[in-house]
Amino acid sequence: MGNPYEQDLDRNAANHQPLTPLTYLERAAKTYPDHVAIIHGNQRITYRDFWRRSLRLASALAKRGIGKGDTVTVMLSNTPPMLEAHFGVPMTRAVLHSLNTRLDAAVIAFQLDHADTKVLIVDREFSRAVREALALAKAKPLVIDYDDPDYAADAPYPKGERIGTSDYEEFVAGGDEAFAWSMPDDEWDAISLNYTSGTTGNPKGVVYHHRGAALMAYTNTIHAGMAKHAVYLW
Repeated sequence: MGNPYEQDLDRNAANHQPLTPLTYLERAAKTYPDHVAIIHGNQRITYRDFWRRSLRLASALAKRGIGKGDTVTVMLSNTPPMLEAHFGVPMTRAVLHSLNTRLDAAVIAFQLDHADTKVLIVDREFSRAVREALALAKAKPLVIDYDDPDYAADAPYPKGERIGTSDYEEFVAGGDEAFAWSMPDDEWDAISLNYTSGTTGNPKGVVYHHRGAALMAYTNTIHAGMAKHAVYLW
């Protein structure tokens, strides 16, 4: 007879839930819906709206066929779409790939191909380098432009041209905030893909899973001594 502690104690919905950061935002939206979640220039976005916009992004991506095993790449600064992508992309079980905004076209092209990027969201501030990269890359993703309303036209790095076939706000507006988002099948499923600098050769891809991202969120909170409703510059 087997070990009695291993009998009838398999994982089920009553005793196990995969660790994932997705549940953190869901809880915040339900617990503090009217609390400000994001401050960006003149924008103030509550947890309720942060959650709804992430759902709309996920829905819009799913309508374009994005799902488990697909890579969504972003070339964004610390803007609301960057935060929305961190939740909206994994809500479809896809993987988020964030590009370093200082990379040149050749390195960007390598990453787009290596990651097999299906969707690419680009801030107009970085459109020149990305346009050059797309010309070099074999990957032909759906390209979505983001035009930051709080980024001055006369900033040190002027806005570039639109290079996509969709506008981010229009793309998100086409999604459904009632989208039935998905928990990961397993907490070890990939949530993000990041690359090394490639200083000694081609960049090396590093995969993070839902469990690791969830635990890192816990440890960052503890390490930084973040109190309730802390205002933190990411």
